[in-house]
Amino acid sequence: MTDLDTPHPLAPEQVAQYRRDGFIKLKQVLSPETLAHYGRQITRLTIELNTEQRPLSERSTYDRAFLQVMNLWEKSPLVGRFVMGRRLAHIAAQLLEVDGVRLYHDQSLYKEPGGGLTPAHADQFYWPLATDRTVTAWIPLQPVPAEMGPLGFWPRSQREAFGRELAIGDESEAVIGEHLARRGFAFEVGPFELGEISFHGGWTFHKAGPNHSARPRSVMTIIYMDAAMRMAQNLSPVQRNDADQWCPGAREGEPIDTRKNPVVWAA
Repeated sequence: MTDLDTPHPLAPEQVAQYRRDGFIKLKQVLSPETLAHYGRQITRLTIELNTEQRPLSERSTYDRAFLQVMNLWEKSPLVGRFVMGRRLAHIAAQLLEVDGVRLYHDQSLYKEPGGGLTPAHADQFYWPLATDRTVTAWIPLQPVPAEMGPLGFWPRSQREAFGRELAIGDESEAVIGEHLARRGFAFEVGPFELGEISFHGGWTFHKAGPNHSARPRSVMTIIYMDAAMRMAQNLSPVQRNDADQWCPGAREGEPIDTRKNPVVWAA
């Protein structure tokens, strides 16, 4: 599985595209063999460790979107090997235009057959981080055709202030898309081939449709941050909760350098 660590240089045009649009999709980043090898364990652990047992009909909009388990890298050496792969981290550093990246946390997202939409939102609302030098790698573990609910984005929306105060849910879904459409932002969505991975910034608005297929949609995400990231000050309650979970011991205003936030790639 050598493609986990070998370099994946980006063209200057790709970095410029990410800087402009707030996201990019890259084809053939990881091989089918690598995704199958690690994906089996990721999917198995997600099903085994998730705590959601209610039928889809009894869940909230958010809870119908997917089953999720965080920081699988701590629960399995095999998944840890995947999450600490240097290739994806190197891509993240290139896109962020920084000298190194740390892990913020990983998150497995398993959208069941019949699972609902993932409402429009921006991730950075939750994060106790001092800057927006963050990027999420969205890694499908199988092809994602349109009927399975691929992730879609509003290009250039990362500079739009409206909606940043909204948690993911019914309200964010109702108002963010409508506002962005009024402002002239077009929603861009399409299928993912096997091995295709998207990278999006913390303030880039995005969403995913329902899974209308008879197969589950299994996705692994890895969230990277600038290796020099500091903890934000005056945290909101939701940011404080994230800080306690994913950056234990880090102090407001100081560099984040905890056991849960190792440097994954450095120049």
